[in-house]
Amino acid sequence: MIKHNAILEVNLKNLVFNYKKLSKIANQSICAATIKADAYGIGVIKTFETLYKNKCRHFFVATTEEALEIRKKKLLANVYVLNGLESNELSIFNNTNIIPIINDKDEYNFVIKKIKQYKKLKFGIHVDTGLNRLGLDINDLLKINFYHNKIHILLSHLSSADEGKNNYNVLQNNKFKSAINLKINAKYNSLSNSMGIILGNNFHHDLVRPGMSLYGGHFNTKMKQIIKPVICLKGKILQIKEISKNEFVGYNQTYKTHKKLKVAILGIGYADGISRVLSNKGNAYFKNKTFKIIGRVSMDSITVDISKNDKLIKVGDYMEIINHSNGIDKIANQCNTICDEILTSISKRVKRVYI
Repeated sequence: MIKHNAILEVNLKNLVFNYKKLSKIANQSICAATIKADAYGIGVIKTFETLYKNKCRHFFVATTEEALEIRKKKLLANVYVLNGLESNELSIFNNTNIIPIINDKDEYNFVIKKIKQYKKLKFGIHVDTGLNRLGLDINDLLKINFYHNKIHILLSHLSSADEGKNNYNVLQNNKFKSAINLKINAKYNSLSNSMGIILGNNFHHDLVRPGMSLYGGHFNTKMKQIIKPVICLKGKILQIKEISKNEFVGYNQTYKTHKKLKVAILGIGYADGISRVLSNKGNAYFKNKTFKIIGRVSMDSITVDISKNDKLIKVGDYMEIINHSNGIDKIANQCNTICDEILTSISKRVKRVYI
Protein backbone atom coordinates (compact mmCIF):
# COMPACT_ATOMS: atom_id res chain seq x y z
CA MET A 1 0.00 0.00 0.00
CA ILE A 2 1.32 3.45 -0.96
CA LYS A 3 1.80 5.84 1.94
CA HIS A 4 1.09 9.10 0.19
CA ASN A 5 3.34 12.11 0.71
CA ALA A 6 0.39 14.47 1.09
CA ILE A 7 -3.13 13.78 2.36
CA LEU A 8 -6.27 15.89 2.42
CA GLU A 9 -8.47 14.40 5.13
CA VAL A 10 -12.15 15.26 4.65
CA ASN A 11 -14.60 14.94 7.53
CA LEU A 12 -17.89 14.04 5.86
CA LYS A 13 -19.82 14.20 9.15
CA ASN A 14 -18.85 17.85 9.51
CA LEU A 15 -19.75 18.50 5.87
CA VAL A 16 -23.23 17.14 6.55
CA PHE A 17 -23.43 19.09 9.80
CA ASN A 18 -22.66 22.31 7.94
CA TYR A 19 -25.27 21.60 5.28
CA LYS A 20 -27.94 20.87 7.84
CA LYS A 21 -27.01 23.90 9.96
CA LEU A 22 -27.19 26.27 6.98
CA SER A 23 -30.45 24.65 5.90
CA LYS A 24 -31.87 25.31 9.35
CA ILE A 25 -30.83 28.99 9.28
CA ALA A 26 -32.55 29.41 5.91
CA ASN A 27 -35.43 27.18 6.94
CA GLN A 28 -38.01 29.02 4.84
CA SER A 29 -35.92 28.38 1.73
CA ILE A 30 -34.43 25.43 -0.12
CA CYS A 31 -30.76 24.87 0.63
CA ALA A 32 -28.73 23.95 -2.45
CA ALA A 33 -25.00 23.20 -2.62
CA THR A 34 -22.35 24.83 -4.78
CA ILE A 35 -19.91 22.07 -5.75
CA LYS A 36 -17.98 23.67 -8.61
CA ALA A 37 -14.19 23.26 -8.93
CA ASP A 38 -14.32 19.64 -7.73
CA ALA A 39 -16.41 20.71 -4.71
CA TYR A 40 -13.84 23.40 -3.92
CA GLY A 41 -11.14 20.77 -4.10
CA ILE A 42 -12.46 18.16 -1.67
CA GLY A 43 -13.86 15.82 -4.35
CA VAL A 44 -17.07 16.43 -6.25
CA ILE A 45 -18.47 12.91 -6.55
CA LYS A 46 -18.05 12.08 -2.86
CA THR A 47 -19.48 15.48 -1.91
CA PHE A 48 -22.42 15.11 -4.29
CA GLU A 49 -23.26 11.60 -3.06
CA THR A 50 -22.95 12.61 0.60
CA LEU A 51 -25.17 15.68 0.32
CA TYR A 52 -27.67 13.87 -1.90
CA LYS A 53 -28.06 11.21 0.81
CA ASN A 54 -28.86 14.08 3.17
CA LYS A 55 -31.71 15.39 0.99
CA CYS A 56 -29.90 18.06 -1.03
CA ARG A 57 -31.46 18.14 -4.49
CA HIS A 58 -30.03 21.31 -6.07
CA PHE A 59 -26.37 21.50 -7.09
CA PHE A 60 -24.49 24.36 -8.77
CA VAL A 61 -21.36 23.94 -10.87
CA ALA A 62 -19.44 26.30 -13.15
CA THR A 63 -19.02 24.31 -16.35
CA THR A 64 -20.86 21.82 -18.52
CA GLU A 65 -18.04 19.31 -18.04
CA GLU A 66 -18.52 19.50 -14.26
CA ALA A 67 -22.27 18.93 -14.68
CA LEU A 68 -21.75 15.92 -16.93
CA GLU A 69 -19.41 14.39 -14.37
CA ILE A 70 -22.17 14.58 -11.77
CA ARG A 71 -24.78 13.26 -14.19
CA LYS A 72 -22.83 9.99 -14.42
CA LYS A 73 -24.34 9.15 -11.01
CA LYS A 74 -27.83 9.20 -12.58
CA LEU A 75 -29.50 10.61 -9.47
CA LEU A 76 -32.61 12.80 -9.57
CA ALA A 77 -31.06 16.14 -8.74
CA ASN A 78 -31.20 19.58 -10.34
CA VAL A 79 -27.76 20.44 -11.72
CA TYR A 80 -27.16 24.05 -12.77
CA VAL A 81 -24.32 25.37 -14.96
CA LEU A 82 -23.45 28.90 -13.88
CA ASN A 83 -21.37 29.65 -17.00
CA GLY A 84 -24.39 29.20 -19.24
CA LEU A 85 -24.42 27.49 -22.62
CA GLU A 86 -20.68 27.92 -23.18
CA SER A 87 -21.41 27.62 -26.94
CA ASN A 88 -22.44 24.00 -26.42
CA GLU A 89 -25.26 22.31 -28.33
CA LEU A 90 -28.64 22.57 -26.61
CA SER A 91 -29.08 18.84 -27.05
CA ILE A 92 -26.44 18.27 -24.34
CA PHE A 93 -28.59 20.08 -21.78
CA ASN A 94 -31.87 18.72 -23.07
CA ASN A 95 -30.77 15.09 -23.08
CA THR A 96 -29.05 15.13 -19.69
CA ASN A 97 -31.48 17.35 -17.76
CA ILE A 98 -28.72 19.86 -17.02
CA ILE A 99 -29.95 23.41 -16.43
CA PRO A 100 -27.85 26.18 -18.01
CA ILE A 101 -28.01 29.63 -16.45
CA ILE A 102 -28.48 32.14 -19.27
CA ASN A 103 -26.18 35.13 -18.89
CA ASP A 104 -26.99 37.43 -21.84
CA LYS A 105 -29.85 38.27 -24.18
CA ASP A 106 -28.24 36.56 -27.19
CA GLU A 107 -28.16 33.28 -25.30
CA TYR A 108 -31.76 33.81 -24.24
CA ASN A 109 -32.95 34.53 -27.80
CA PHE A 110 -31.07 31.48 -29.08
CA VAL A 111 -32.77 29.23 -26.50
CA ILE A 112 -36.22 30.61 -27.26
CA LYS A 113 -35.81 29.97 -30.99
CA LYS A 114 -34.91 26.35 -30.28
CA ILE A 115 -37.23 25.61 -27.37
CA LYS A 116 -39.87 23.77 -29.40
CA GLN A 117 -37.18 21.46 -30.69
CA TYR A 118 -35.86 20.68 -27.22
CA LYS A 119 -38.97 20.01 -25.19
CA LYS A 120 -37.17 18.76 -22.05
CA LEU A 121 -34.89 21.79 -21.80
CA LYS A 122 -34.98 23.77 -18.56
CA PHE A 123 -32.92 26.91 -18.02
CA GLY A 124 -32.33 29.77 -15.61
CA ILE A 125 -31.71 33.50 -15.92
CA HIS A 126 -28.84 35.33 -14.24
CA VAL A 127 -29.47 39.01 -13.54
CA ASP A 128 -26.47 41.19 -12.75
CA THR A 129 -27.34 43.30 -9.71
CA GLY A 130 -23.97 45.01 -9.31
CA LEU A 131 -21.15 42.47 -9.38
CA ASN A 132 -20.65 43.31 -13.08
CA ARG A 133 -19.54 39.83 -13.95
CA LEU A 134 -21.83 37.34 -15.69
CA GLY A 135 -25.52 38.12 -16.10
CA LEU A 136 -28.09 40.25 -17.88
CA ASP A 137 -28.49 43.86 -16.88
CA ILE A 138 -31.92 44.76 -15.50
CA ASN A 139 -32.38 47.05 -18.51
CA ASP A 140 -31.96 43.96 -20.72
CA LEU A 141 -34.66 42.18 -18.72
CA LEU A 142 -37.05 45.06 -19.37
CA LYS A 143 -36.74 44.42 -23.11
CA ILE A 144 -37.61 40.72 -22.88
CA ASN A 145 -41.09 39.29 -22.88
CA PHE A 146 -40.81 36.38 -20.47
CA TYR A 147 -43.71 34.41 -21.82
CA HIS A 148 -41.87 31.11 -21.65
CA ASN A 149 -42.98 28.94 -18.72
CA LYS A 150 -39.83 26.85 -18.36
CA ILE A 151 -37.68 29.46 -16.65
CA HIS A 152 -36.54 27.32 -13.79
CA ILE A 153 -34.62 29.82 -11.71
CA LEU A 154 -33.80 33.53 -11.54
CA LEU A 155 -30.57 34.20 -9.72
CA SER A 156 -28.00 36.85 -8.92
CA HIS A 157 -24.81 36.94 -6.88
CA LEU A 158 -23.80 39.11 -3.93
CA SER A 159 -20.56 41.05 -4.19
CA SER A 160 -19.79 41.65 -0.51
CA ALA A 161 -21.81 39.21 1.57
CA ASP A 162 -18.77 38.56 3.78
CA GLU A 163 -19.03 42.22 4.86
CA GLY A 164 -22.24 42.09 6.85
CA LYS A 165 -22.53 45.85 7.31
CA ASN A 166 -21.80 46.74 3.70
CA ASN A 167 -24.87 48.55 2.34
CA TYR A 168 -24.07 47.26 -1.15
CA ASN A 169 -25.72 44.01 -0.06
CA VAL A 170 -28.99 45.86 0.53
CA LEU A 171 -28.65 47.66 -2.80
CA GLN A 172 -28.17 44.36 -4.64
CA ASN A 173 -31.06 42.73 -2.83
CA ASN A 174 -33.35 45.61 -3.79
CA LYS A 175 -32.27 45.31 -7.43
CA PHE A 176 -32.95 41.60 -7.30
CA LYS A 177 -36.42 42.19 -5.91
CA SER A 178 -37.01 44.64 -8.78
CA ALA A 179 -36.09 41.87 -11.21
CA ILE A 180 -38.48 39.46 -9.51
CA ASN A 181 -41.22 42.08 -9.83
CA LEU A 182 -40.85 42.01 -13.62
CA LYS A 183 -43.07 38.90 -13.51
CA ILE A 184 -40.44 36.56 -14.87
CA ASN A 185 -42.29 33.90 -12.88
CA ALA A 186 -39.30 31.67 -12.31
CA LYS A 187 -39.93 28.57 -10.25
CA TYR A 188 -37.14 29.64 -7.86
CA ASN A 189 -35.51 32.97 -7.02
CA SER A 190 -32.00 32.79 -5.56
CA LEU A 191 -29.53 35.44 -4.38
CA SER A 192 -27.61 34.25 -1.32
CA ASN A 193 -24.28 32.48 -1.33
CA SER A 194 -22.69 31.20 1.90
CA MET A 195 -22.32 34.54 3.62
CA GLY A 196 -25.60 35.81 2.25
CA ILE A 197 -27.34 33.22 4.41
CA ILE A 198 -26.27 34.99 7.60
CA LEU A 199 -27.41 38.41 6.33
CA GLY A 200 -30.96 37.48 7.32
CA ASN A 201 -34.23 36.09 6.02
CA ASN A 202 -34.72 39.04 3.70
CA PHE A 203 -31.84 37.74 1.56
CA HIS A 204 -32.89 34.09 1.39
CA HIS A 205 -35.70 34.18 -1.19
CA ASP A 206 -36.66 30.69 -2.46
CA LEU A 207 -33.26 29.05 -2.59
CA VAL A 208 -29.82 29.66 -1.04
CA ARG A 209 -26.56 28.41 -2.57
CA PRO A 210 -23.83 27.88 0.05
CA GLY A 211 -20.40 26.99 -1.21
CA MET A 212 -17.30 27.70 0.88
CA SER A 213 -19.13 27.51 4.21
CA LEU A 214 -20.04 23.89 3.51
CA TYR A 215 -16.33 23.09 3.48
CA GLY A 216 -15.42 25.00 6.65
CA GLY A 217 -14.60 28.49 5.36
CA HIS A 218 -16.05 31.33 7.41
CA PHE A 219 -14.12 34.51 6.46
CA ASN A 220 -13.83 35.31 10.19
CA THR A 221 -17.48 36.35 10.29
CA LYS A 222 -20.18 35.07 12.65
CA MET A 223 -20.26 32.04 10.35
CA LYS A 224 -17.26 30.84 12.38
CA GLN A 225 -19.59 30.10 15.30
CA ILE A 226 -22.07 28.24 13.09
CA ILE A 227 -20.11 25.72 11.03
CA LYS A 228 -17.50 23.07 11.72
CA PRO A 229 -14.11 22.61 10.01
CA VAL A 230 -14.10 19.93 7.34
CA ILE A 231 -10.53 19.44 6.14
CA CYS A 232 -7.08 18.61 7.45
CA LEU A 233 -4.07 18.86 5.12
CA LYS A 234 -1.04 16.76 6.03
CA GLY A 235 2.48 16.23 4.72
CA LYS A 236 4.61 13.14 5.40
CA ILE A 237 8.05 13.52 6.95
CA LEU A 238 10.58 12.22 4.42
CA GLN A 239 13.76 12.98 6.35
CA ILE A 240 14.96 14.37 9.69
CA LYS A 241 18.40 15.95 9.79
CA GLU A 242 20.62 18.33 11.73
CA ILE A 243 21.77 21.61 10.24
CA SER A 244 24.75 23.42 11.68
CA LYS A 245 24.90 27.09 12.71
CA ASN A 246 25.38 29.62 9.87
CA GLU A 247 23.96 27.35 7.19
CA PHE A 248 21.28 28.30 4.64
CA VAL A 249 17.99 26.47 4.17
CA GLY A 250 16.21 26.22 0.83
CA TYR A 251 16.42 28.16 -2.40
CA ASN A 252 18.09 31.61 -2.60
CA GLN A 253 19.46 31.63 0.97
CA THR A 254 16.37 33.26 2.48
CA TYR A 255 16.89 31.57 5.87
CA LYS A 256 20.17 31.36 7.78
CA THR A 257 20.52 29.26 10.93
CA HIS A 258 21.70 31.09 14.05
CA LYS A 259 22.27 27.86 15.93
CA LYS A 260 22.27 24.13 15.30
CA LEU A 261 18.79 22.98 14.26
CA LYS A 262 16.92 19.72 13.87
CA VAL A 263 14.63 19.90 10.86
CA ALA A 264 12.00 17.72 9.20
CA ILE A 265 11.60 17.66 5.42
CA LEU A 266 7.92 17.21 4.48
CA GLY A 267 6.85 15.78 1.13
CA ILE A 268 4.41 18.56 0.33
CA GLY A 269 5.05 21.79 -1.55
CA TYR A 270 3.62 24.36 -3.90
CA ALA A 271 2.78 21.67 -6.49
CA ASP A 272 0.39 20.34 -3.85
CA GLY A 273 -1.12 23.74 -3.05
CA ILE A 274 1.16 25.10 -0.32
CA SER A 275 1.67 28.73 -1.27
CA ARG A 276 5.23 30.05 -1.52
CA VAL A 277 3.94 33.00 0.52
CA LEU A 278 4.24 30.69 3.54
CA SER A 279 8.03 30.56 3.09
CA ASN A 280 9.67 31.55 6.39
CA LYS A 281 6.33 32.45 7.99
CA GLY A 282 3.95 29.49 7.82
CA ASN A 283 3.53 26.76 10.42
CA ALA A 284 3.18 23.01 10.61
CA TYR A 285 1.50 21.20 13.50
CA PHE A 286 2.05 17.90 15.28
CA LYS A 287 0.16 16.70 18.37
CA ASN A 288 -1.07 20.19 19.21
CA LYS A 289 2.42 21.68 18.96
CA THR A 290 3.41 24.37 16.46
CA PHE A 291 6.56 24.34 14.32
CA LYS A 292 7.89 26.98 11.94
CA ILE A 293 8.37 26.53 8.20
CA ILE A 294 11.88 27.74 7.38
CA GLY A 295 13.33 28.58 4.00
CA ARG A 296 11.44 28.67 0.73
CA VAL A 297 8.50 26.41 0.05
CA SER A 298 9.69 24.17 -2.78
CA MET A 299 7.65 22.43 -5.47
CA ASP A 300 7.64 19.09 -3.62
CA SER A 301 8.77 19.83 -0.07
CA ILE A 302 8.94 22.20 2.85
CA THR A 303 11.42 22.33 5.71
CA VAL A 304 10.18 22.60 9.29
CA ASP A 305 12.21 23.47 12.40
CA ILE A 306 11.43 20.70 14.93
CA SER A 307 14.30 21.47 17.33
CA LYS A 308 12.12 22.18 20.35
CA ASN A 309 10.29 18.82 20.23
CA ASP A 310 12.34 16.61 17.95
CA LYS A 311 12.00 13.54 20.20
CA LEU A 312 8.26 13.45 19.44
CA ILE A 313 8.65 13.16 15.71
CA LYS A 314 9.95 10.44 13.40
CA VAL A 315 10.28 9.80 9.68
CA GLY A 316 6.96 8.64 8.24
CA ASP A 317 4.85 10.73 10.60
CA TYR A 318 2.47 13.28 9.15
CA MET A 319 2.56 16.94 10.13
CA GLU A 320 -0.49 19.10 9.55
CA ILE A 321 -0.46 22.32 7.52
CA ILE A 322 -4.19 22.95 7.90
CA ASN A 323 -6.11 21.42 10.77
CA HIS A 324 -9.26 22.01 12.78
CA SER A 325 -7.57 24.50 15.12
CA ASN A 326 -5.59 26.32 12.44
CA GLY A 327 -8.00 26.33 9.56
CA ILE A 328 -8.34 27.50 6.00
CA ASP A 329 -9.09 31.09 6.98
CA LYS A 330 -5.91 31.41 9.04
CA ILE A 331 -3.79 30.17 6.14
CA ALA A 332 -5.68 32.48 3.77
CA ASN A 333 -4.93 35.45 6.02
CA GLN A 334 -1.22 34.57 6.07
CA CYS A 335 -1.26 34.38 2.27
CA ASN A 336 -3.29 37.59 1.85
CA THR A 337 -6.01 35.75 -0.01
CA ILE A 338 -9.35 34.02 0.65
CA CYS A 339 -10.06 30.51 1.88
CA ASP A 340 -11.66 29.60 -1.48
CA GLU A 341 -8.30 30.02 -3.22
CA ILE A 342 -6.46 28.03 -0.55
CA LEU A 343 -8.80 25.07 -0.78
CA THR A 344 -9.17 24.97 -4.57
CA SER A 345 -5.37 25.18 -4.95
CA ILE A 346 -4.85 21.80 -3.30
CA SER A 347 -3.78 19.71 -6.25
CA LYS A 348 -4.88 16.30 -7.51
CA ARG A 349 -1.55 14.90 -6.35
CA VAL A 350 -2.79 15.14 -2.77
CA LYS A 351 -4.65 11.99 -1.75
CA ARG A 352 -8.23 12.64 -0.60
CA VAL A 353 -9.19 10.52 2.40
CA TYR A 354 -12.79 10.58 3.66
CA ILE A 355 -13.61 9.96 7.30
